[in-house]
Amino acid sequence: MSDAPSGGRFDAIVQRLHQLHPRLIDLSLHRLQRLLAALDHPERRLPPVIHVAGTNGKGSTCAFLRAFGEAGGLRVHVYTSPHLVRFNERIRLAGRLVDDAALLAALEAVEQVNAGGEVTVFETLTAVAFVLFAAVAADLCVLEVGLGGRLDATNVVLPAACAITAISLDHRDWLGDTLAQIAAEKAGIIKPGVPVAVGAQPDAVRAVLAARAAEVAAPLLLRGRDWTVAPRAGGLRYEDAAGVLDLPPPGLAGPHQIDNAGIALAAMRAARLGVGDAALASGIAAAEWPARLQRLHGRLAGMLPAGWELWLDGGHNAGAGEALAQHVAAWAERPLHIVVGMKQSKDAQGFLRPLLAPAATLWAVAEPGQHLAQPVAAIVAASEGRARPGPTVAAALRALADASQQAPGPARVLICGSLYLAGEVLKADAA
Repeated sequence: MSDAPSGGRFDAIVQRLHQLHPRLIDLSLHRLQRLLAALDHPERRLPPVIHVAGTNGKGSTCAFLRAFGEAGGLRVHVYTSPHLVRFNERIRLAGRLVDDAALLAALEAVEQVNAGGEVTVFETLTAVAFVLFAAVAADLCVLEVGLGGRLDATNVVLPAACAITAISLDHRDWLGDTLAQIAAEKAGIIKPGVPVAVGAQPDAVRAVLAARAAEVAAPLLLRGRDWTVAPRAGGLRYEDAAGVLDLPPPGLAGPHQIDNAGIALAAMRAARLGVGDAALASGIAAAEWPARLQRLHGRLAGMLPAGWELWLDGGHNAGAGEALAQHVAAWAERPLHIVVGMKQSKDAQGFLRPLLAPAATLWAVAEPGQHLAQPVAAIVAASEGRARPGPTVAAALRALADASQQAPGPARVLICGSLYLAGEVLKADAA
């Protein structure tokens, strides 16, 4: 499946946009502010916004927020990145993915108004999302930060509430080398007087976020102080100043999703959009988000022996590796084989370190269509020599299927390391 709406027209516009600014990533707000002014400020005509930043869990938290809103009868816009299979996944208009015609019309209109002005592709696409959101009636707009927060293109809105998910070391070239520096960039989404829900964080991160919230008089809703969330028999228990909620298990798998669900609950309640407890309960169970501990059942899964499971996760940094390691600890009843492909700029060693122990075998892969794929040899080196060259997902799965004849019995395979790899895997599994 193509990732480009209507193929050639979309690609041609994006190619022209790439020529307008020499850098793909250039964190700043002035270019987008100029473009939005020329577009008559669509960012000021949005429904109530919940703005989500963080290193890990942003997309999942957005998925919970969307599910809560829709369960409560709200029409919900959502802007996330990157996409996995088709670009349209980034923009959801009042509950439906944007269609090709509307997306292309908005992109062409924004390009015409921009008139060749200097702007990055992500800034242009963010303007496109705002134009679409302003034109379609809705009750809630969920915005995911693209990179950082303070100078991210999405940080031109005045939200009803903010949410900050787990912060760890990532994108050091743009955000800084320490947790405190990265936290300061994420904290840039905190606005004067706007409540901000914050999940579990290292002490150094909490201190930075608390200082920023105090500086702008933003109500700070900290996990463990202002709200709590924990497993209970049959689900979760959430508690804040508004009361206790006994909830079913989250629709997204993994212990780290408990924190993401709690952050979303705290932000949704703080936004005061009238979503009741029953809707929160049904929404938490209904939340879905591709490539977040997603079990696959298609063509790739069919390559494995009967009784085996194939799972996919887009986690790609050290924090995500730790979260995955916590989850797979509950999979100890059968062997776990891990297939890893990563982006060139990512810390493969940091991601793999917590996953070495639970892996019965480890395979390094790079798919032919995978964006900026890290070389297989680099992943093998980062694994302390543990990983075997796939060198592709299909080849690794065939090798595992062949080896199972010598050691029969059920097992699990986890493909992880990159959202770009996840997109290629979803395409292949659906083929």
